[in-house]
Order: sequence, then C-alpha cells, then structure tokens
Amino acid sequence: MYLQAWIKRWLIVAWIGLLMIAICSGGFLWNDHLQGQREDSGYVINRARLQVSEIMHYLEQHGQEIANSVEVRDALLNMSKESQVSFVYTGLDGRVLFNASSDTELQQIDVKTGLHYDLYQARMDQDHFRIAFPVVAGAAQAQTQVGNAIFMLPVEDVFVPKTNGALYLLLATIVVIVMILCISLLLLTRKIKQDVLIPVHQLKDYSEAILKGNYEPKATYDEMNEFGEVHTMFEQMRMEIQHLSRRREEQEQAQKELITNISHDLKTPLATLKAYIEAMREGVCPDMDTVMEYARVMYSNTEKMARLTDDLLLHALKELGQISVTLKERYSKELLESILQPIAHYVRTTGVHFIEPTDIPNVLIHLDGHRLEQVVSNLITNALKHTEPGDTISVNTELEQGKLKITIADTGRGILPQDMPFVFERYFQGKTDRGSGTEGSGLGLSICKYIIEAHHGTIFFRSIEGQGTTFYCLIPL
Repeated sequence: MYLQAWIKRWLIVAWIGLLMIAICSGGFLWNDHLQGQREDSGYVINRARLQVSEIMHYLEQHGQEIANSVEVRDALLNMSKESQVSFVYTGLDGRVLFNASSDTELQQIDVKTGLHYDLYQARMDQDHFRIAFPVVAGAAQAQTQVGNAIFMLPVEDVFVPKTNGALYLLLATIVVIVMILCISLLLLTRKIKQDVLIPVHQLKDYSEAILKGNYEPKATYDEMNEFGEVHTMFEQMRMEIQHLSRRREEQEQAQKELITNISHDLKTPLATLKAYIEAMREGVCPDMDTVMEYARVMYSNTEKMARLTDDLLLHALKELGQISVTLKERYSKELLESILQPIAHYVRTTGVHFIEPTDIPNVLIHLDGHRLEQVVSNLITNALKHTEPGDTISVNTELEQGKLKITIADTGRGILPQDMPFVFERYFQGKTDRGSGTEGSGLGLSICKYIIEAHHGTIFFRSIEGQGTTFYCLIPL
C-alpha cells in the first residue's frame, strides 16, 4: 500500500476519533446544562407539590377545623406517617396550628423570614429542604388563603435522581476512542520507522557506497509504494553511474592503447624514413630510378604519418567540441572530382583496383569541402585496410530523395557480425577472422560520423563477411 493512502486512512481514523471525543464532551456539557435547567426552573417545586398533594388537598378542605377537631389532626398525623413527610401548618399570622414534625417546641413562625416558596432559600442543609405552600380555601370564585403549610422534604423527594448511565456510556466511549487513537499512533510510529526511516538510512548507505566508488550494492525494496519508486529510480541511477564508470574506464584504457598504437604506428614509418634518408646520404642509390623508388617509399610513409596525425588532431578537437564544420554552397561535381583524383592514384599504387564514378551529379549542396575530403579519404583508407592486392574499391554518386548519395564499396574481408554494432565507436578496432587487430587508431569512422552528422546527413553501412563492405553517405541538397 502506498504511504499516502495509508496516512490518509490514518488521518481519517484520527479525525473521526477526535470528532467523537468532541461529541462526547458536548454530551457531558449538555447533561450539566440540563441538570442546571432543572434546578433553576420550577420543575422541582412542582415535583415537591406533587409529593404533598394529598396533604395539601386535605388542608384546603379541613384546614379551618384543625384547631377544634381531633379527627382532623389525627387524619393529618396518619397522612404524615404514611407519606413520611413532616410538615407544620400555620395561620396567616404565623402561629403554629398543627405540627407533624419532630420540632414540638415550634409555636410561632415569622411569616416574613420563615416562609420560603423558592427552592434555594428553602434549603435547610445538604439533604433537606423546607418548602412552604399557601393553603387556599373557599369556593372557586371566592378563594382566600387561610394558612401556610411548611413541609420538610428530603432531597430525593425534591429532585429527580440523576441517572449516570448515559454519562458512563459517554465516558466509556471516550476511553475506547482514546485507546484506538493510541494504538493507531503506535502503528503510525511503527509504519514511519519501517517504511520511512529504515529505507532512508538504506539509501544513505547506498549513496555513501557510490561516493566511495563501490557500485555493486543494489538498492532493493520489497513493497511498491513511494519509497519503492524512489529505490527503483535510485537503482536505475546506480546502474547508469556504474555503466558510465565502466565506459570511462574503458575509454581511459582505450586512450592509453591509442597513444601506444599511434606511437608504434608513427615509430615504424619514422624509422623507415630515417633509414632511407641515411641510405641516400651515404650514396647507396646508384641511379635516379633507385632514388625515385626511395622517394616513393618515403612519400607513402609520410602519408601514413600524416593520416595518423590528422586523425589524432581531429579526435582531440572532437573531445573539446572544436571540430569546425563551415558549410558553404558548393557544386558537387567539381569538388568530388578534385577529392577522388589523388586518392584514386594512391589506391592504384597499392595494387587495388579503383573504380571512379562514371557520372557525378552537379548539384548545389551545403558542405565543408575540407571535411568532406577527410570523410572520403578515411572511408577509402579504411577499405584499403580490409583489402588485398587484386581486390576492388569503387565509388559511386547519385541523387536519392533530395539527397546526394556517396557510395564507397570494397570487395575485401568484410566486417565480423559481432563487430558491426561498434564500428562507429571511438577507439574501436575490429578483429579479422584470424583474430588480429586491424591497422589504425580506431578513430576514423567515429570522426566520419561526426562530420556527416554536422552536415545534417546520415552515414551507414552494409557488410558481408568474406565478401566486402559498402558505406553510404547521404548529404541533403
């Protein structure tokens, strides 16, 4: 489960719990409010009047006979005993006419201070109230007050006994909710620890390992949530950094090998030049034909060193992003003829047949003549490395879908299938079927690709092992 969904559910539970606690607290306050309303209203007075209604009814009928009738007094005593209510009956002047209470010495009551018709002034102590009710007698139209009945009532007869069941239920509900919230908080703490803190510490350890150059530890995470996605992206980043590190190490190693190879490749023609020059200085050449033969060999080795030096320079400029390609409007026929003529002569001197294009399209294109010459020269030189005397190298030019197509094909050994994906990679030198490395720096085809793409064109090839290779260069008109 995603942490966002889990935390959302937890928050819903927490908010519901807090809302229920607020409702229960409101229930407590409302109950206290109702109790206060009951005490402040006339409800309790009415309840007290209901408790003594029988005695009051009898007093209203026979109150005027109390002083002269023993039967009336005995009836009131019996009613007081049966209802367990003590009371005193007084006249309007406060003189006690009947006393059913335990206070037998009470003879007179001050009507100004001793009669209490409201609840709070009638309170005697914590458990009893002394409530006075006027006794009214006479016909309905001519009722007059004849006396006062003062009742001593216990609290339970005045107030309705408080029922605490609802309060206990509210309290129990609050306790349960608080327990649920505590358990949810513990679960949240555990969830944060397991799904947030521990993964963060793991990522910290992985990061430290990467900073130290150790790319082997894998950032694994079992669940698919936010941190699972972070671990997945971190693992992809680790693999990318590991790949780039390996590529950097391979390039550094290839650069070292390149320097070694170029040093070796330059050393051989330099040694040859030195030997031929010394031979000519010592007079070893007996005639002009021998001198010309020596000069041809020296020229061939000079050309080889020039190509190696040019490749190395272009590679350095490419690394710095400084290979300048200046595109100008040029007609293709004249330019290609000037490029192919000296190359054709050189190829034929190696014993390889060279077939020039029969008809070069004369179209206007944007190109850098010097860079295009480097591309054609590199591709033909690369073909010479894979051919033997008697093989053929052919160049053809044609128009194809608004582009000038230059085709350079050879009938040499071809490219091994396992080498084809890496032909345009820097420093890559293909292997022959005999397992030995081909002559060269491994930079020529990489530079060709860079120059052609700078002309907004494309370069690709087809090759069959043992039958030859064909390179295609397409340059927009």
